[in-house]
Amino acid sequence: MIEPLTVDGATLHVLSSVDQVAASEWDALHTDDDSPFVEHAFLSCLERAGCAAPERGWTPSHLVWRKNNAVILALPAYEKMHSEGEFVFDWGWADAAMRAGIEYYPKLVVAVPFTPVTGRRLLRHASLSLDDAAKLAVAAIRHVVAQRKLSSAHVLFPHQAECDALERRGLARREGVQFHWNNEGYASFDDFLARFQAKKRAALKRERAQVAKDAMRIETLRGASLDPSLAPEIHRLYRTTVDKFTWGRAYLNERFFRALLERWRDRVEWVRAVDASGAVIAGAFNASRGKKLYGRYWGAFEERAFLHFNVCYYHSIDDAIARGMTVFEPGAGGEHKLARGFDPTRTFSAHWIEDDRLDRAVRAFLAREVPAIRAAIEREHAESPLRRKGNG
Repeated sequence: MIEPLTVDGATLHVLSSVDQVAASEWDALHTDDDSPFVEHAFLSCLERAGCAAPERGWTPSHLVWRKNNAVILALPAYEKMHSEGEFVFDWGWADAAMRAGIEYYPKLVVAVPFTPVTGRRLLRHASLSLDDAAKLAVAAIRHVVAQRKLSSAHVLFPHQAECDALERRGLARREGVQFHWNNEGYASFDDFLARFQAKKRAALKRERAQVAKDAMRIETLRGASLDPSLAPEIHRLYRTTVDKFTWGRAYLNERFFRALLERWRDRVEWVRAVDASGAVIAGAFNASRGKKLYGRYWGAFEERAFLHFNVCYYHSIDDAIARGMTVFEPGAGGEHKLARGFDPTRTFSAHWIEDDRLDRAVRAFLAREVPAIRAAIEREHAESPLRRKGNG
């Protein structure tokens, strides 16, 4: 049990399931242009399918502040017994803690499980300022960490403004990099290609032409074209990537994908490559909300030249241009994306370390890491093959 906490007339509730708060209350706290992955249905599907569950090392501990019986602030949070599925890597911190005789696990993460996508982590009512939300968030984090004797709390992939506000409240700042595609007013895919230096533009055209050479077509299923019966196909393709690598982890199960197709269909976009016989060769599970497209899980039953680039990048860029999407986030990692027109983009996290010794060590590490990340992003911008407006 956690002792009650009241701040400025608001009371903290720690929930063991996102279903303990009404979907209407939760979803009223984020904006239309924000990440879809903080939506109640997505988190509920993860939990109900057993993917984000105590037996998997993810114990739901959502931090919800109520005032006058209304939710004014919610943080999707989980008590963790490991560092898998987070994509902000702190195994080095855990190792340093162990050598210092400090128990690093369990810890608290404020995050969307298995989803390295920037989005609101302080889901706040319109009447609550960001600074006041950060005040309540940090009060909740410190209270839960102390009450449950956790080592630390980690807010992963918040918006920059949220990270700034949390840093002002004493949390340590960390930065990372991803590669995102930004629509700079392109009228067509050829318009996008025209921004590349000639040699690189020719290479991308050859890669894209491989689909026709292999007698394949790539299609996107969305809306009424989607059905829960597609879940086995999606899951099998997801597993082809997971099972290929020794470090792969099957975080998601078929039940989860079926639940999304039943409860979250308006967000799902299933991209698949089909050969001349109609057989599915590869697929990518994407999601969209507002003017943003998110690439998530990819897999292929056969290895074919440039198949990954066509299914995961080129097809969706073409589609995003046609639909007037502003941003396409294809997932974490991959400097190969830079050569294909994706921009290096900063990501953020904020960290509260309970033990003073470990906190000092982490902050010393971050004082070196953050400038290095920013320098790397500047270098990658300079190395981009895209010809920027105003500089030829």
